[in-house]
Amino acid sequence: MTEETGAARGGVQSVERAFELLEILAAAGPAMAFGDLAARATLPQPTVHRLVRTLLDLGYVRQLPNRHYALGPKLIRLGESAARLMGTWSRPHLTGLVERTGESANMAVVDGDMAVYVAQVPSPHSMRMFTEVGRHVHLHSTGVGKALLMQMPDDAILALLERTGMPAVSANTHTTAPSLMRDIELSRVRGYAVDEGEQEIGVRCFAVPVPDAPTATAISVSGPGSRLSLSSATTVTPLLKRVARALGAEYDGEAAG
Repeated sequence: MTEETGAARGGVQSVERAFELLEILAAAGPAMAFGDLAARATLPQPTVHRLVRTLLDLGYVRQLPNRHYALGPKLIRLGESAARLMGTWSRPHLTGLVERTGESANMAVVDGDMAVYVAQVPSPHSMRMFTEVGRHVHLHSTGVGKALLMQMPDDAILALLERTGMPAVSANTHTTAPSLMRDIELSRVRGYAVDEGEQEIGVRCFAVPVPDAPTATAISVSGPGSRLSLSSATTVTPLLKRVARALGAEYDGEAAG
């Protein structure tokens, strides 16, 4: 990014560059060597060194014993605040989904190599799915997780699976990468993911990505398979996609403002 570009947009170039480094570290996984970080940023090494030193001093980046760099603990507080705000924004939309489908509605985002639920509105039924906000789940075994994976390049998915493994949460969980990748490709084609009792036997979940969200985000509707049948997809998934677009537009509007 040139200085003129930053000035023309009314931005502060050093701030933009600092956030660029944070986003590179977030996308890279656990940690990066300084040389790799500088190369990915396409910035002069002295500039990257100065920015990294400032981020280290502030606690937004940390240096590991092997001298690689990773995101710092101070970002956790910012992330928690952002997650609460996302939950507040999403609640009216999720409530609308519950009113239209009669089943529980959820929102989740990527947190490291896991998905974390940031909002839920439970079904009014006595027998319903309840997920605690703040709960972390594997990406390969949940509807929201697979909707988050839909948004990642295949090589990033495979690298993630190498790091986390594919533990069998239920008898229906995908436990091999080829099986999961076929599911992800099908999900991309039809525009939504399905959890067929992969997290909990007897539970079905439909999930879709939220476009234009500031971080990879997904929403879902989940319930007992006896009520939420496969044929429900014809009515539930269009509602999910409509709500996801509305949420994405809201986030995009907040960013523009």
